[in-house]
Amino acid sequence: MKLTKDRHVVVGADFAGFPLKEAVKKHLQERGWVVEDLTPNPEDAPMYHRVGFMLGAQIAEREYEKALAFCGSGMGIHVAASKVPHVHAAVCESVPAARRASTANSCNVMAMGAFYIAPRLGKAMADAFLESSFGDGYEDWDGFAEYHQIGFDECENFDYAAYRDNGFQVVEPREAVLGAEPRGLAF
Repeated sequence: MKLTKDRHVVVGADFAGFPLKEAVKKHLQERGWVVEDLTPNPEDAPMYHRVGFMLGAQIAEREYEKALAFCGSGMGIHVAASKVPHVHAAVCESVPAARRASTANSCNVMAMGAFYIAPRLGKAMADAFLESSFGDGYEDWDGFAEYHQIGFDECENFDYAAYRDNGFQVVEPREAVLGAEPRGLAF
């Protein structure tokens, strides 16, 4: 698997997200990232949902640890990528949201909408998402990692039929005690 700690990422965009993807890709390459671009030509870029499936497959097949997805709103490509097993995708429109998607929700795909995100913001969001990991910045918050790990695990292993059969309740839920929020935590 190509890991973010080794500065590897996979990207893709539909026609609407293509210009933002190009700006973010260039920025990452200038910073030493190896960027695999699944959609290098705008005239050949598949529809948004197909790009989402393509990126999701890179995660599901354990080719890449993280992916960046770009379309007009970020929504459609996110929905499609989320249909692929083992994808935990987020649509982000700010640097704090991008960082939080990685640090708190352990997301492995971040979607951005080129209709709403300027190139400079997209670059900063990519940096925040790719250069942070689960738990970063929350080391002093008792129970934080366990609390969010339960959320990740229950999403990763979600079985709708079992959930329905259990009266729309999580089967064998785990619990975590989340301690008091540390003073000075800004996100």
